[in-house]
Amino acid sequence: MGEMIKMVVVLTFLSSLSGGLLAYVKENTAQRIEDQVLQFVKGPTLKSLFKDAENDPLSDRFTIDRDKESRTFFVAKLDGKTQTVAFETFGKGYGGDVGLMVAVDVATDKIYGAGVTTHSETAGLGSMAKDDPNFAAQFAGQPLLEPIQVTGDGGKINALSGATITSRAVCVAATQAGDMYKSLKPEIEEKLKSITP
Repeated sequence: MGEMIKMVVVLTFLSSLSGGLLAYVKENTAQRIEDQVLQFVKGPTLKSLFKDAENDPLSDRFTIDRDKESRTFFVAKLDGKTQTVAFETFGKGYGGDVGLMVAVDVATDKIYGAGVTTHSETAGLGSMAKDDPNFAAQFAGQPLLEPIQVTGDGGKINALSGATITSRAVCVAATQAGDMYKSLKPEIEEKLKSITP
């Protein structure tokens, strides 16, 4: 019986030590991981959306906290004005979540541009949502406050050949972006007033 108690004590000690070490590593690498995600996952999409930006949208950003959720908005200064923001939403694709960065012209409530950030879709089919610039270009100019759908569902977005589920996932993400934008627009406008990139 004494051996069993000894083993339980040792196991408890080792579990506590391992858990503490993992928590320490997670806490001390969280900022670095976030910086890497910004640089290598969201950064390329932001740079392609804001080719003509007069500032660095990756560094000019703000967050809005609501309902225990924090949303990051990236600000682009275009033609001397800071009225364009980009943010990420997600839709359920064939292989999992599809991340979509949506840039919005706050003055017109229209999509300035959109681009897929992350996905686990089939290579050569669903992956074209990220790789095909013609697919992403269809979102520019669309009114964000209206549902965005593929043509087969009555919308204006031509689905990728062989990847209708992925195309719908991107449209769902864009529609969710519109819903989120609509609810946060007063706060977004307030934040933009205080930013001078």
